[in-house]
Amino acid sequence: MSPCHNSLIGTRQWVVKVGSALVTNEGRGLERNRIRAWVEQIVALQQLGVRVALVSSGAVAEGMQRLGWARRPRELYQQQVAAAVGQMGLVQAYESGFQHYGRRTAQILLTHEDLADRQRYLNARTALRALLDLGVTPVVNENDTVATHEIRFGDNDTLAALVTNLLEADLLVILTDQAGLYDADPRANPEARLIEHGKAGDPRLLAMCSEAPGVLGSGGMRSKVLAAARAARSGAATVIASGHAEDVLPRLYRGEALGSLLQPACERLVARKQWLANQLQVRGRLWLDEGAVKVLCEAGRSLLPVGVTRVEGHFSRGDVVLCLAPDGREIARGLVNYGAQEAAMIQSQSSRRIEALLGYVDEPELIHRDNLVLTGHAA
Repeated sequence: MSPCHNSLIGTRQWVVKVGSALVTNEGRGLERNRIRAWVEQIVALQQLGVRVALVSSGAVAEGMQRLGWARRPRELYQQQVAAAVGQMGLVQAYESGFQHYGRRTAQILLTHEDLADRQRYLNARTALRALLDLGVTPVVNENDTVATHEIRFGDNDTLAALVTNLLEADLLVILTDQAGLYDADPRANPEARLIEHGKAGDPRLLAMCSEAPGVLGSGGMRSKVLAAARAARSGAATVIASGHAEDVLPRLYRGEALGSLLQPACERLVARKQWLANQLQVRGRLWLDEGAVKVLCEAGRSLLPVGVTRVEGHFSRGDVVLCLAPDGREIARGLVNYGAQEAAMIQSQSSRRIEALLGYVDEPELIHRDNLVLTGHAA
């Protein structure tokens, strides 16, 4: 038993994500025996008092198998067709598995728009929590059939992290066909070593992992490390582990050292700022001077126009914009109080001059600190 993995004992809210290659047996149709095994493990957790939401890939891959397609299509409309065909078999497999134990399931299909809009975000959170309160297992997937390039999550690792934030879960478990995160790609380097534990958001972890997805999946190990950083914003730890390991979920619950455990390195954000931090679609960029960067990062204050050196993009009041340091690093993101044209007119100016420059003044801040969250990413 690992001292780090000991922290998983007693956790009460999990999000479990299962990848396409595991669910579909590398594309040879749904691996129903394996699905039944994961269902059995989830039921065992539920009997211990753990609330579990399941994020499952596999709809596109199952649709490919049913349609006789050998490789994942690149065209969005073909992915949508495959998802529509495959979703039927995927949900049926989970439904029959949970019914065997007298448990009910619910299908939840989300797009980024559902979580980008504050009201829809709150509605999704309420619905998911109500299902869990009733003992129903939500089976969550991206709504591939209607999603467009502009509103797609891009991979179910990202979706799983956002569901983790949505539920303020204790743990995100990402089951994959690898034993965990390695310091090099184990498929290319036999000397690669497993990273047993680390801190979510550590940039050194990104340098170690491969961006290459599998034949069926859309996210590589990099997307899993980024998902762990997202999950950490709501205080959740992440385990990346092999879905082939026997009884992997109950063993993790008992504190066994399986896979890679990435623990949150920062304090949990309040719910509203979690929502802000997880906006995948941004409308513009504000370039800041060093003084503004220091004020935001060290003093936790609002962003004033005087600290902005350049305005990029086409955005309106209330849109999400990025705040960039002079070297291009993303420092923060937030809801802007002025549209792009107005922001460009008042950049580098004192707040006292806003009315003279625009003919009106809404707010003295370009972004109020209550609507701003520090992110600290590379842009």
